[in-house]
Amino acid sequence: MPCGTVVEIIPAARKDVFRLLHDYKRRLEWDTLLQSACLTDGFQSAGLHATAVCKGRALLGGIEMETVYVSYRDPDIAAVKMVNRPAFFDSFAASIRHRDLTNGTSRIEYRYSFTARPVWLRWLLHPIMQAILRFETKKRLRGLRISFLSIPPANGASTKTRR
Repeated sequence: MPCGTVVEIIPAARKDVFRLLHDYKRRLEWDTLLQSACLTDGFQSAGLHATAVCKGRALLGGIEMETVYVSYRDPDIAAVKMVNRPAFFDSFAASIRHRDLTNGTSRIEYRYSFTARPVWLRWLLHPIMQAILRFETKKRLRGLRISFLSIPPANGASTKTRR
């Protein structure tokens, strides 16, 4: 089963990063992979057993993945697993861990694993999907980091965007 880990340093406390990352009303503000994202089955906020549907950009096939939160400990970790079977995916799971660092920054670690389908094409699909998932995950976490760089300070200091 292919897997990967992507790490990003975010210029915000882990609690703020965790809350933005799991706020589906604001997901498209920073998530470069998606064209739509919403909670389903009556859930109003992310949490243990909450379900979500995220649809990828058309350029990447517009794959729609339904997931369920199998772990959710605000502000430390959340994990999801795929519950539908979109094109090319037999399984998918991911965890996102948050850790505070110094000077108001935090570290986010995104781990994922998946299996491709059809089974007889895994030899070809696994390396291609692994490369795409790694690239897109790096891009998404950079988008998350940039969204925090664009937020003006609350104390009235300079509102110049740092990039």
